[in-house]
Amino acid sequence: MTYRSETPLPEGILGVKADVTDEASLDAAFKEVEAAHGPVEVLVANAGITKDTLLLRMSEDDFTSVIDTNLTGAFRVIKRASKGMIRLRKGRVVLISSVSGLYGAPGQINYSASKAGMVGIARSLTRELGSRGITANVVAPGFINTDMTAELPEDTQKAYLASVPAGRFAEASEVANVVRWIASDEAAYISGAVIPVDGGLGMGH
Repeated sequence: MTYRSETPLPEGILGVKADVTDEASLDAAFKEVEAAHGPVEVLVANAGITKDTLLLRMSEDDFTSVIDTNLTGAFRVIKRASKGMIRLRKGRVVLISSVSGLYGAPGQINYSASKAGMVGIARSLTRELGSRGITANVVAPGFINTDMTAELPEDTQKAYLASVPAGRFAEASEVANVVRWIASDEAAYISGAVIPVDGGLGMGH
């Protein structure tokens, strides 16, 4: 797994650091993992940044840097991981998108575009590598109960909650449970799917 924290990982877990905007950094990380555990069989493309602002205030760098990290970064890691998956004739690719990638959000043209593009990647990858035993699916979380959402003003939290039929934010574990299942052998015949984990927020998309 890749991670940013300096906190030691539990025994048996290998954590490597990589920059998804730097192909050499990614290749070094993959080589370290492959040396220890062999080819990557499950890839979760989860790296992402935001640079939210309204269209007329958004600079070209605001747009391209988000696309480069979120969308092109996913392309880079998938391309690198697929080499080993093709040799194994087995692999699971899970792209973490967002409900904003399915229906858009004001002030997030860059982020929404990057997350919408993941659907195209997953479905094209399914058609290209599906015969090699490789699946590619998208998980699209809604509002998640995190430290960041907890720090939002109370009025903002209430407004967000009012838009969610379930009436609550998701727990991070609920997203992780879906990722774990879609990456398992139980989901071997599912590919090119978009699975929202949003309490009904994006129904119909």
